[in-house]
Amino acid sequence: MTLLDTAPRPETLVQAESFTLSNAVLVLPDRVVEGGLRVEEGRIAGLTRSAGIDMGGDVLMPGIVDIHTDHVEKHVFPRASVRWDMLNAFLAHDAQVIGSGITTVFDSLPVGAAMHRPERREILAELVAALEEARALGLLRADHLLHLRCEVSDTATPALAASVIDRAQIVSVMDHTPGDRQVTDVEDWVRGMARDMQVSLEESRALTEELIARSGREGARVRAEVVALARARGLPLLSHDDASPAHVAMARAEGVAISEFPTTRAAAEAARAAGLAIVAGAPNYLRGGSQSGNVAVRELLGAGLVDILASDYVPRALIDAAFAIADDPDLPQGLPETVRMVSATPAALAGLADRGRLEPGLRADVLRVARPRGRSHIRGIWRAGRRMA
Repeated sequence: MTLLDTAPRPETLVQAESFTLSNAVLVLPDRVVEGGLRVEEGRIAGLTRSAGIDMGGDVLMPGIVDIHTDHVEKHVFPRASVRWDMLNAFLAHDAQVIGSGITTVFDSLPVGAAMHRPERREILAELVAALEEARALGLLRADHLLHLRCEVSDTATPALAASVIDRAQIVSVMDHTPGDRQVTDVEDWVRGMARDMQVSLEESRALTEELIARSGREGARVRAEVVALARARGLPLLSHDDASPAHVAMARAEGVAISEFPTTRAAAEAARAAGLAIVAGAPNYLRGGSQSGNVAVRELLGAGLVDILASDYVPRALIDAAFAIADDPDLPQGLPETVRMVSATPAALAGLADRGRLEPGLRADVLRVARPRGRSHIRGIWRAGRRMA
Protein backbone atom coordinates (compact mmCIF):
# COMPACT_ATOMS: atom_id res chain seq x y z
CA MET A 1 0.00 0.00 0.00
CA THR A 2 1.35 3.44 -0.95
CA LEU A 3 0.69 6.81 0.61
CA LEU A 4 -1.70 7.63 -2.22
CA ASP A 5 -3.77 4.50 -1.54
CA THR A 6 -4.54 5.50 2.04
CA ALA A 7 -7.20 7.91 3.29
CA PRO A 8 -5.06 10.27 5.38
CA ARG A 9 -6.46 12.41 8.15
CA PRO A 10 -6.32 16.19 7.51
CA GLU A 11 -3.27 16.69 9.72
CA THR A 12 -1.28 14.15 7.69
CA LEU A 13 -2.06 15.63 4.27
CA VAL A 14 1.27 17.46 3.96
CA GLN A 15 3.55 15.60 1.58
CA ALA A 16 7.34 15.40 2.07
CA GLU A 17 9.27 18.41 0.76
CA SER A 18 10.92 16.31 -1.95
CA PHE A 19 9.32 13.34 -3.66
CA THR A 20 8.87 11.61 -7.00
CA LEU A 21 5.60 10.57 -8.63
CA SER A 22 6.34 7.71 -11.02
CA ASN A 23 4.64 5.42 -13.55
CA ALA A 24 2.22 8.08 -14.79
CA VAL A 25 0.85 9.62 -17.97
CA LEU A 26 1.90 13.29 -17.92
CA VAL A 27 -0.10 15.96 -19.72
CA LEU A 28 2.40 18.57 -20.90
CA PRO A 29 1.48 21.79 -22.73
CA ASP A 30 2.10 20.28 -26.15
CA ARG A 31 2.01 16.50 -25.71
CA VAL A 32 1.21 13.52 -23.50
CA VAL A 33 4.14 11.37 -22.31
CA GLU A 34 4.74 8.47 -19.98
CA GLY A 35 7.07 8.92 -17.04
CA GLY A 36 7.26 10.62 -13.69
CA LEU A 37 7.60 13.96 -11.97
CA ARG A 38 10.19 15.06 -9.42
CA VAL A 39 9.13 17.67 -6.83
CA GLU A 40 11.59 19.50 -4.61
CA GLU A 41 10.71 22.15 -2.03
CA GLY A 42 7.31 22.82 -3.52
CA ARG A 43 8.45 23.20 -7.12
CA ILE A 44 8.71 20.89 -10.10
CA ALA A 45 12.33 19.82 -10.44
CA GLY A 46 11.81 17.99 -13.73
CA LEU A 47 10.45 14.97 -15.52
CA THR A 48 12.03 11.67 -14.54
CA ARG A 49 12.05 7.93 -15.11
CA SER A 50 13.16 7.26 -11.54
CA ALA A 51 11.11 5.14 -9.17
CA GLY A 52 8.95 6.88 -6.63
CA ILE A 53 5.34 6.89 -5.47
CA ASP A 54 3.65 4.65 -8.02
CA MET A 55 0.78 6.38 -9.85
CA GLY A 56 -0.35 3.10 -11.38
CA GLY A 57 -0.56 4.59 -14.87
CA ASP A 58 -2.89 7.42 -13.82
CA VAL A 59 -2.80 10.86 -15.43
CA LEU A 60 -0.75 13.68 -13.91
CA MET A 61 -1.79 17.16 -15.01
CA PRO A 62 -1.36 20.71 -13.70
CA GLY A 63 -3.67 21.95 -10.98
CA ILE A 64 -6.69 23.72 -12.45
CA VAL A 65 -6.82 27.54 -12.54
CA ASP A 66 -10.44 28.73 -12.48
CA ILE A 67 -10.67 32.32 -13.67
CA HIS A 68 -14.38 32.77 -12.90
CA THR A 69 -16.71 31.17 -10.37
CA ASP A 70 -19.54 32.70 -8.37
CA HIS A 71 -20.01 29.42 -6.53
CA VAL A 72 -19.32 30.88 -3.07
CA GLU A 73 -22.67 32.70 -3.25
CA LYS A 74 -24.45 29.34 -3.17
CA HIS A 75 -22.94 28.83 0.29
CA VAL A 76 -23.64 32.39 1.44
CA PHE A 77 -27.29 31.98 0.44
CA PRO A 78 -28.04 28.24 0.76
CA ARG A 79 -31.75 29.13 0.65
CA ALA A 80 -33.45 32.23 -0.70
CA SER A 81 -34.25 33.48 2.81
CA VAL A 82 -31.09 32.20 4.54
CA ARG A 83 -27.77 34.06 4.81
CA TRP A 84 -24.86 31.95 6.09
CA ASP A 85 -21.76 32.92 8.05
CA MET A 86 -19.34 34.31 5.47
CA LEU A 87 -16.19 32.58 6.71
CA ASN A 88 -17.95 29.23 6.96
CA ALA A 89 -19.36 29.78 3.48
CA PHE A 90 -15.83 30.23 2.14
CA LEU A 91 -14.67 27.05 3.88
CA ALA A 92 -17.51 25.06 2.32
CA HIS A 93 -16.74 26.62 -1.07
CA ASP A 94 -13.03 25.85 -0.66
CA ALA A 95 -13.77 22.19 0.07
CA GLN A 96 -15.66 21.85 -3.21
CA VAL A 97 -13.07 23.82 -5.14
CA ILE A 98 -10.06 21.80 -4.04
CA GLY A 99 -12.04 18.56 -4.32
CA SER A 100 -12.66 19.46 -7.96
CA GLY A 101 -8.93 19.77 -8.67
CA ILE A 102 -8.93 23.58 -8.68
CA THR A 103 -5.71 24.65 -6.98
CA THR A 104 -6.07 28.33 -7.93
CA VAL A 105 -9.49 29.96 -7.94
CA PHE A 106 -10.56 33.49 -8.77
CA ASP A 107 -13.58 34.03 -6.56
CA SER A 108 -15.85 36.21 -8.68
CA LEU A 109 -17.53 38.35 -6.05
CA PRO A 110 -20.53 40.53 -6.99
CA VAL A 111 -19.98 44.28 -7.09
CA GLY A 112 -23.39 45.89 -7.40
CA ALA A 113 -26.63 44.31 -8.56
CA ALA A 114 -29.28 44.71 -11.23
CA MET A 115 -32.72 44.21 -9.65
CA HIS A 116 -32.23 40.66 -8.46
CA ARG A 117 -30.39 40.00 -5.19
CA PRO A 118 -29.84 43.66 -4.20
CA GLU A 119 -28.24 42.32 -0.99
CA ARG A 120 -25.13 41.78 -3.10
CA ARG A 121 -24.38 45.45 -2.43
CA GLU A 122 -24.35 44.71 1.30
CA ILE A 123 -22.25 41.56 1.37
CA LEU A 124 -19.19 42.60 -0.66
CA ALA A 125 -17.15 44.03 2.23
CA GLU A 126 -18.03 41.07 4.45
CA LEU A 127 -17.08 38.57 1.76
CA VAL A 128 -13.70 40.20 1.16
CA ALA A 129 -13.06 40.37 4.91
CA ALA A 130 -14.00 36.70 5.34
CA LEU A 131 -11.70 35.69 2.48
CA GLU A 132 -8.80 37.61 3.99
CA GLU A 133 -9.45 36.14 7.44
CA ALA A 134 -9.54 32.61 6.04
CA ARG A 135 -6.24 33.25 4.22
CA ALA A 136 -4.62 34.73 7.35
CA LEU A 137 -5.67 31.75 9.45
CA GLY A 138 -4.38 29.27 6.87
CA LEU A 139 -7.81 27.67 6.51
CA LEU A 140 -7.96 27.44 2.72
CA ARG A 141 -6.54 24.54 0.74
CA ALA A 142 -6.87 26.17 -2.68
CA ASP A 143 -5.18 29.46 -3.55
CA HIS A 144 -8.05 31.97 -3.54
CA LEU A 145 -7.68 35.21 -5.53
CA LEU A 146 -10.18 38.01 -6.04
CA HIS A 147 -12.14 38.64 -9.23
CA LEU A 148 -14.46 41.66 -9.03
CA ARG A 149 -17.43 41.28 -11.39
CA CYS A 150 -18.91 44.73 -11.61
CA GLU A 151 -22.55 45.33 -12.55
CA VAL A 152 -22.62 48.49 -14.68
CA SER A 153 -26.39 48.98 -14.42
CA ASP A 154 -26.00 49.80 -10.72
CA THR A 155 -24.98 53.35 -9.78
CA ALA A 156 -23.53 52.02 -6.51
CA THR A 157 -20.95 49.92 -8.36
CA PRO A 158 -18.07 52.43 -8.73
CA ALA A 159 -17.97 53.21 -5.00
CA LEU A 160 -18.23 49.54 -4.09
CA ALA A 161 -15.45 48.64 -6.55
CA ALA A 162 -13.22 51.45 -5.26
CA SER A 163 -13.60 50.17 -1.70
CA VAL A 164 -11.99 46.79 -2.53
CA ILE A 165 -10.10 47.35 -5.80
CA ASP A 166 -6.70 47.29 -4.09
CA ARG A 167 -7.32 43.69 -2.98
CA ALA A 168 -8.35 42.43 -6.42
CA GLN A 169 -6.35 40.54 -9.04
CA ILE A 170 -8.74 40.84 -12.00
CA VAL A 171 -11.85 42.88 -12.84
CA SER A 172 -14.78 42.20 -15.17
CA VAL A 173 -17.55 44.50 -16.34
CA MET A 174 -21.01 43.06 -16.87
CA ASP A 175 -24.48 44.35 -17.69
CA HIS A 176 -27.47 42.21 -16.80
CA THR A 177 -30.00 44.68 -18.17
CA PRO A 178 -32.46 42.61 -20.22
CA GLY A 179 -32.81 43.30 -23.92
CA ASP A 180 -29.09 43.11 -24.61
CA ARG A 181 -26.11 40.83 -23.91
CA GLN A 182 -27.06 37.76 -21.83
CA VAL A 183 -30.83 38.21 -21.88
CA THR A 184 -32.53 39.27 -25.12
CA ASP A 185 -36.12 38.28 -24.25
CA VAL A 186 -37.39 41.00 -21.88
CA GLU A 187 -40.71 39.29 -21.16
CA ASP A 188 -38.94 36.06 -20.25
CA TRP A 189 -36.79 38.09 -17.84
CA VAL A 190 -39.93 39.69 -16.32
CA ARG A 191 -41.48 36.28 -15.71
CA GLY A 192 -38.25 34.86 -14.28
CA MET A 193 -37.72 37.80 -11.93
CA ALA A 194 -41.34 37.62 -10.74
CA ARG A 195 -40.77 33.99 -9.85
CA ASP A 196 -37.34 34.49 -8.24
CA MET A 197 -38.27 37.65 -6.33
CA GLN A 198 -41.74 36.37 -5.42
CA VAL A 199 -43.52 39.46 -6.74
CA SER A 200 -46.36 39.96 -9.20
CA LEU A 201 -45.79 40.20 -12.95
CA GLU A 202 -46.87 43.84 -12.80
CA GLU A 203 -44.30 44.68 -10.11
CA SER A 204 -41.59 42.72 -11.93
CA ARG A 205 -42.38 44.58 -15.16
CA ALA A 206 -42.21 47.95 -13.40
CA LEU A 207 -38.87 47.08 -11.80
CA THR A 208 -37.54 45.89 -15.16
CA GLU A 209 -38.58 49.11 -16.88
CA GLU A 210 -36.86 51.07 -14.11
CA LEU A 211 -33.69 48.98 -14.55
CA ILE A 212 -33.66 49.50 -18.34
CA ALA A 213 -34.12 53.25 -17.94
CA ARG A 214 -31.40 53.51 -15.27
CA SER A 215 -28.98 51.47 -17.33
CA GLY A 216 -29.61 53.69 -20.33
CA ARG A 217 -28.92 56.83 -18.28
CA GLU A 218 -26.02 55.64 -16.13
CA GLY A 219 -24.56 52.43 -17.56
CA ALA A 220 -21.91 54.01 -19.78
CA ARG A 221 -20.68 56.27 -16.97
CA VAL A 222 -20.56 53.42 -14.44
CA ARG A 223 -18.69 51.17 -16.87
CA ALA A 224 -16.17 53.93 -17.67
CA GLU A 225 -15.49 54.52 -13.97
CA VAL A 226 -14.92 50.80 -13.28
CA VAL A 227 -12.64 50.47 -16.30
CA ALA A 228 -10.64 53.49 -15.13
CA LEU A 229 -10.24 51.98 -11.65
CA ALA A 230 -8.89 48.73 -13.09
CA ARG A 231 -6.60 50.37 -15.64
CA ALA A 232 -5.13 52.73 -13.03
CA ARG A 233 -3.95 49.66 -11.11
CA GLY A 234 -2.85 47.64 -14.12
CA LEU A 235 -5.38 44.87 -13.47
CA PRO A 236 -6.46 42.51 -16.26
CA LEU A 237 -9.88 43.52 -17.58
CA LEU A 238 -12.63 41.17 -18.77
CA SER A 239 -15.82 42.03 -20.63
CA HIS A 240 -18.77 39.84 -19.67
CA ASP A 241 -21.45 38.57 -22.09
CA ASP A 242 -20.39 40.32 -25.29
CA ALA A 243 -23.23 39.75 -27.74
CA SER A 244 -22.11 41.65 -30.84
CA PRO A 245 -19.02 42.91 -32.69
CA ALA A 246 -19.92 46.38 -31.35
CA HIS A 247 -19.60 45.13 -27.77
CA VAL A 248 -16.21 43.66 -28.61
CA ALA A 249 -15.06 46.88 -30.27
CA MET A 250 -16.04 48.82 -27.14
CA ALA A 251 -14.18 46.35 -24.94
CA ARG A 252 -11.07 46.55 -27.09
CA ALA A 253 -11.12 50.37 -26.93
CA GLU A 254 -11.30 50.12 -23.13
CA GLY A 255 -8.18 47.96 -22.96
CA VAL A 256 -10.05 44.74 -22.22
CA ALA A 257 -7.90 41.65 -22.80
CA ILE A 258 -10.50 38.89 -22.35
CA SER A 259 -14.03 38.39 -23.69
CA GLU A 260 -15.81 36.37 -21.04
CA PHE A 261 -18.78 34.18 -22.02
CA PRO A 262 -19.62 35.74 -25.43
CA THR A 263 -23.28 35.02 -26.06
CA THR A 264 -23.12 34.72 -29.86
CA ARG A 265 -20.73 33.23 -32.38
CA ALA A 266 -20.46 36.62 -34.07
CA ALA A 267 -19.17 38.16 -30.85
CA ALA A 268 -16.67 35.33 -30.37
CA GLU A 269 -15.42 35.72 -33.95
CA ALA A 270 -15.03 39.46 -33.41
CA ALA A 271 -13.12 38.81 -30.20
CA ARG A 272 -10.77 36.44 -32.02
CA ALA A 273 -10.22 38.98 -34.80
CA ALA A 274 -9.52 41.70 -32.21
CA GLY A 275 -6.94 39.57 -30.42
CA LEU A 276 -8.99 39.10 -27.25
CA ALA A 277 -8.82 35.80 -25.39
CA ILE A 278 -12.17 34.02 -25.12
CA VAL A 279 -13.56 32.44 -21.95
CA ALA A 280 -16.39 29.90 -22.19
CA GLY A 281 -18.37 28.16 -19.48
CA ALA A 282 -17.63 24.48 -18.92
CA PRO A 283 -21.22 23.80 -17.71
CA ASN A 284 -22.52 25.00 -21.08
CA TYR A 285 -20.53 22.28 -22.86
CA LEU A 286 -21.46 19.54 -20.38
CA ARG A 287 -25.17 20.45 -20.47
CA GLY A 288 -25.19 20.50 -24.26
CA GLY A 289 -26.01 24.19 -24.49
CA SER A 290 -26.55 27.50 -22.72
CA GLN A 291 -29.05 27.78 -19.88
CA SER A 292 -29.97 31.22 -21.30
CA GLY A 293 -30.45 30.12 -24.90
CA ASN A 294 -27.19 31.68 -26.08
CA VAL A 295 -24.50 30.14 -28.29
CA ALA A 296 -23.44 26.61 -27.36
CA VAL A 297 -19.83 26.23 -26.22
CA ARG A 298 -19.58 23.09 -28.33
CA GLU A 299 -20.14 25.23 -31.44
CA LEU A 300 -17.43 27.67 -30.33
CA LEU A 301 -15.02 24.81 -29.64
CA GLY A 302 -15.66 23.36 -33.07
CA ALA A 303 -14.77 26.72 -34.61
CA GLY A 304 -11.63 27.13 -32.49
CA LEU A 305 -13.14 30.07 -30.60
CA VAL A 306 -12.35 29.07 -27.00
CA ASP A 307 -9.10 29.79 -25.15
CA ILE A 308 -10.17 29.29 -21.52
CA LEU A 309 -12.82 27.24 -19.78
CA ALA A 310 -14.25 28.57 -16.51
CA SER A 311 -16.40 26.69 -14.01
CA ASP A 312 -18.88 29.61 -13.80
CA TYR A 313 -21.16 28.01 -11.20
CA VAL A 314 -20.11 24.31 -10.99
CA PRO A 315 -16.49 23.80 -9.78
CA ARG A 316 -16.48 20.14 -10.83
CA ALA A 317 -17.31 21.10 -14.43
CA LEU A 318 -13.72 21.97 -15.34
CA ILE A 319 -12.09 18.57 -14.79
CA ASP A 320 -15.04 16.83 -16.45
CA ALA A 321 -15.09 19.16 -19.46
CA ALA A 322 -11.33 18.98 -20.03
CA PHE A 323 -11.46 15.21 -20.51
CA ALA A 324 -14.88 15.07 -22.19
CA ILE A 325 -13.90 17.60 -24.86
CA ALA A 326 -10.66 15.72 -25.55
CA ASP A 327 -12.69 12.50 -25.87
CA ASP A 328 -15.24 14.09 -28.22
CA PRO A 329 -14.50 12.71 -31.71
CA ASP A 330 -16.19 15.64 -33.43
CA LEU A 331 -14.05 18.32 -31.77
CA PRO A 332 -10.48 19.21 -32.78
CA GLN A 333 -9.03 19.69 -29.30
CA GLY A 334 -6.82 17.00 -27.78
CA LEU A 335 -6.00 16.56 -24.10
CA PRO A 336 -2.95 18.89 -24.07
CA GLU A 337 -5.11 21.67 -25.50
CA THR A 338 -8.08 21.15 -23.19
CA VAL A 339 -5.80 20.95 -20.16
CA ARG A 340 -4.18 24.24 -21.25
CA MET A 341 -7.68 25.76 -21.30
CA VAL A 342 -8.09 25.04 -17.58
CA SER A 343 -4.53 25.65 -16.41
CA ALA A 344 -1.74 27.29 -18.44
CA THR A 345 -3.83 29.79 -20.42
CA PRO A 346 -5.91 31.23 -17.55
CA ALA A 347 -2.78 31.40 -15.40
CA ALA A 348 -0.86 33.32 -18.06
CA LEU A 349 -3.67 35.76 -18.84
CA ALA A 350 -4.17 36.46 -15.14
CA GLY A 351 -0.46 37.19 -14.74
CA LEU A 352 0.40 34.02 -12.79
CA ALA A 353 3.65 32.94 -14.43
CA ASP A 354 4.57 30.46 -11.68
CA ARG A 355 1.91 27.78 -12.31
CA GLY A 356 -0.32 26.05 -14.83
CA ARG A 357 2.22 23.73 -16.49
CA LEU A 358 4.21 20.65 -15.56
CA GLU A 359 7.55 22.32 -16.20
CA PRO A 360 10.77 22.65 -14.17
CA GLY A 361 10.85 25.63 -11.84
CA LEU A 362 7.11 26.10 -11.64
CA ARG A 363 4.99 25.60 -8.56
CA ALA A 364 4.12 21.95 -8.00
CA ASP A 365 0.35 22.23 -8.38
CA VAL A 366 -0.43 18.73 -9.61
CA LEU A 367 -3.48 16.48 -10.00
CA ARG A 368 -3.55 12.71 -10.17
CA VAL A 369 -6.56 11.62 -12.24
CA ALA A 370 -7.82 8.09 -12.90
CA ARG A 371 -10.32 7.39 -15.70
CA PRO A 372 -12.52 4.48 -14.67
CA ARG A 373 -15.06 3.82 -17.46
CA GLY A 374 -14.26 7.21 -18.95
CA ARG A 375 -15.05 9.14 -15.76
CA SER A 376 -12.51 11.54 -14.28
CA HIS A 377 -11.70 10.50 -10.73
CA ILE A 378 -9.25 12.74 -8.86
CA ARG A 379 -7.05 10.55 -6.68
CA GLY A 380 -4.48 13.08 -5.49
CA ILE A 381 -4.09 16.85 -5.29
CA TRP A 382 -0.90 18.78 -4.51
CA ARG A 383 -0.58 22.55 -4.18
CA ALA A 384 2.97 23.91 -4.05
CA GLY A 385 4.13 20.37 -3.39
CA ARG A 386 1.83 19.80 -0.42
CA ARG A 387 -0.77 17.07 -0.48
CA MET A 388 -4.20 18.68 -0.17
CA ALA A 389 -6.48 15.78 -0.92
